[in-house]
Amino acid sequence: MADRMFDFNQLEDEAKAQAEAAAGIETAAGWTLRHCTNDRADAAHPILTLADPERKLPHHALGVFLNPVRGTAFAWIDGKTEANVSGRDKDGRDLSVPIASIDQRFVALEHWLGENHVSLRLSGAHTEEGYAVYRIRAMAADGERIQTERDEFLQLVIRRLLESRAPEEKSDAEAAFDAEEREGKNPGATPISDLNSMLNYLACAGQTLPENMRAWAERNVATIRSSTISPEERRHAERALQMVLNIQWKGDYFESIDPVKARAILDEELYGLERVKQRIMETIIQINRTHTLPAYGLLLAGPAGIGKSQLAYAVARILRLPWTSLDMSAIHDSEALTGSPRVYANAKPGRIMEAFAQSGASNTVFIINELDKADHNSINGNPADALLTLLDNIGYTDNYIECRIPTSGVYPVATANDKNRISAPLMSRFAVIDIPDYTPEEKRTIFQRFSLPKVLKRMGMRPEECVVEDRAIDVILEKYRDDTGCRDLEQAAEHLAANALYQIETTGVKTVTFDAHTTRMLLF
Repeated sequence: MADRMFDFNQLEDEAKAQAEAAAGIETAAGWTLRHCTNDRADAAHPILTLADPERKLPHHALGVFLNPVRGTAFAWIDGKTEANVSGRDKDGRDLSVPIASIDQRFVALEHWLGENHVSLRLSGAHTEEGYAVYRIRAMAADGERIQTERDEFLQLVIRRLLESRAPEEKSDAEAAFDAEEREGKNPGATPISDLNSMLNYLACAGQTLPENMRAWAERNVATIRSSTISPEERRHAERALQMVLNIQWKGDYFESIDPVKARAILDEELYGLERVKQRIMETIIQINRTHTLPAYGLLLAGPAGIGKSQLAYAVARILRLPWTSLDMSAIHDSEALTGSPRVYANAKPGRIMEAFAQSGASNTVFIINELDKADHNSINGNPADALLTLLDNIGYTDNYIECRIPTSGVYPVATANDKNRISAPLMSRFAVIDIPDYTPEEKRTIFQRFSLPKVLKRMGMRPEECVVEDRAIDVILEKYRDDTGCRDLEQAAEHLAANALYQIETTGVKTVTFDAHTTRMLLF
């Protein structure tokens, strides 16, 4: 049966249901609405509870939700006996189990599942309150296999509904899905890809959108359905709606970070730079008191090759947020960032909006690479200045999307080689951290403990097969004494390892040792 299209009149009914949930009252549907804040479902915090005093339901129960017009219950399959749409078998036995209570976030989803007669497998446990359902899978009509495409959509909706009222930790969200839930799932797939799935998503999880974007979605759907617009306008409206719905919109509450784990992440990414790491910790540790992002982003300024990008990625790991990047050296037009109006046939969203879509979440670390290389002489405006509204965290408007995008969950981390080329208004939006070059002793340690082991592992070699003496390292440091960063050290390590591998493969030796003389012969 084809899925029913979403009627936006349901929004008023959902708002009413949420108000009743907040008041803790029983609804006319006969179930009790529970106001929940858990971000994962389990037997203690179920999605819904079925009234099953006789404990007839098995751990995995196959069936369908009855159409809400006919009642709020689950019609299940007892062995080989299948319930029909009324919840009874062919002999008239009642095989329907009423819903006793439901997490108020899932009311719209239950209605949608019932209206579309989606075959389901509920996983639950018997508790004092009833059969507590903590997992729902979409099944094929035969009940023997998962319906992959619909189940991917269903799992996306369930994840976002669970996270819509609770702070989310990325690692916890990943841990919540065991091998069974990953069955048949394509991580690269985009479940919300056509108009039908977009309308279904709005029906099931429209409340997860910010209020202004929910109204925007309603206007966009009206545009798509209009018979007076051109095919190009309809295509643009569908593309904009798809981008917005595939972003997970979250609140601006952030969990405290563990200072010990945070420092361990920084140490894992880079050696040395103690003062830099301390400054980063001081900037982001305020989250532990305010549970909001710092007022200023980070600007990591220093010579090339010292690990500025690695530090930016480390900040994303510490905050447990996805990251997205923007390379300012390749942007020479402010419209590339802000997008073009839909009135043009070749209109497209800006790089900032595209980066949001790639991240897939409104709470993200926005890494702005090479901020100092933005073109100041562009005839269409300085693209760097177009970042100001993003950095102010008051909302960003893309000309293509035509809606204010909330940015309170965006944490910007910029990198630059020469901060003197950055405009004063931009500099005032960042906490500037100057990163010096490594000392010769630090470079020595980096070569021994990081660069050489990394190269050997990449080439499939054992440490004893390529030995570099201390005097040989002196030769390497001498050659690259005028170069900043550690990229040249890794290239030198790769040169030595490749030579060692060549000797091993052609002469049959078991190990190759590089002294000062042989190293100088190779590198100079």
